[in-house]
Amino acid sequence: MAKENKTKPTEVSVEDFVNSVENEQKRNDSFALIERMKQITGKEPKMWGPSIIGFGKYHYKYASGHEGDAPLCGFSPRKSAISLYVFTGLERHEYMLEGLGKYTMGKACIYVKKISDIDLDVMERIIRETTEFLKEKYEVEE
Repeated sequence: MAKENKTKPTEVSVEDFVNSVENEQKRNDSFALIERMKQITGKEPKMWGPSIIGFGKYHYKYASGHEGDAPLCGFSPRKSAISLYVFTGLERHEYMLEGLGKYTMGKACIYVKKISDIDLDVMERIIRETTEFLKEKYEVEE
């Protein structure tokens, strides 16, 4: 039996979640990211699991048979950094990171201390191009 994906949409209030973030800078950055990502995607924010704020939704299915739903883009205001889920992580898309600013990377996750460390116009381009890629590859909920 396939393991159930823990990262799925919930009914938790995004505003309540952000207001519970202790660090004032991260809380303010979170509200700014919500407005920017809402503007870029045209989608309302939704909590995904206990700590990810996501926008839109797509359904993925890997060759391994693992499948599930994920937000088109999103972020999580974690204690050490804000995790941005806006990038495919694919080597062929690394050019999109040029000019982004001060960040570190996980596999496909971009970590920033504060949003003033990055160029939000570059982030917008990454979100738009990543969304287009996801629409070509997966089933996207419109």
